[in-house]
Amino acid sequence: METPESIRLQLRLARAGIASRRKCEEIIAEGRVSVNGQFVTKLGFKVTPDDVVRFDGRLVKDEKRKVYIALHKPSGYLCSDFDPEGRPLAKDLIDVVIKERIFHVGRLDYMTSGLLFFANDGDFSRVLTHPSSQIEKEYHVITRSLIPDNLMERFSRGVVIDGIRYNAVLAKKVGPRSARIVLIEGKNRELHRVFSSESVSVKKIHRIRIGPVKIAGIPSGHFRYLKVNEIKALMKYARMQGEAAHSKWRK
Repeated sequence: METPESIRLQLRLARAGIASRRKCEEIIAEGRVSVNGQFVTKLGFKVTPDDVVRFDGRLVKDEKRKVYIALHKPSGYLCSDFDPEGRPLAKDLIDVVIKERIFHVGRLDYMTSGLLFFANDGDFSRVLTHPSSQIEKEYHVITRSLIPDNLMERFSRGVVIDGIRYNAVLAKKVGPRSARIVLIEGKNRELHRVFSSESVSVKKIHRIRIGPVKIAGIPSGHFRYLKVNEIKALMKYARMQGEAAHSKWRK
């Protein structure tokens, strides 16, 4: 019988700072979580505060302090908790200072540098990474060859590559081999695919902004805590966009 305090197991893990709620679902499905000594793989499983939950054998405790971080990720760092190839992990730049268990909110490709959020708040991660959040992400792109003017125009209007539509909120040349791009969706390797469609090789991608938060003032490999007003602004904007998208769908 369920009690008023019972919540889904993935939510319990997310609130404890294990990972985002979506990632916690994957962790449960992999059989890495036990409740009262029994391994659980069912995503709808509910737990109460009295249940003993373990992840990879370690006791799961609710994080008392919520941590929100803006990291300047250098290129050559992986957004993952582990890499069998032994490549550097972005979280290692933070773990040496932060004692709380934190996870990346969204991600950047291995060779892409720039602004990346970390937190131990599953709700914060879920809201910001949900497809309906519509939060702008701004990039500075440097290429090895000249950028055709029509490429930026096409990207702004929307371009279809291999059956997938890519659409920038803003795509503007700022130099013969550099561009400023603002995206909302951020599909897998979107910038690489769009530029390579015109045989333009990308040399560097650097994310300089997520919503109202800018990377300015954070040296490469360093981080700062997000301000309370920045957290509120990010959550408010994401939720407003999500509600607007839901209302549009219902119509």
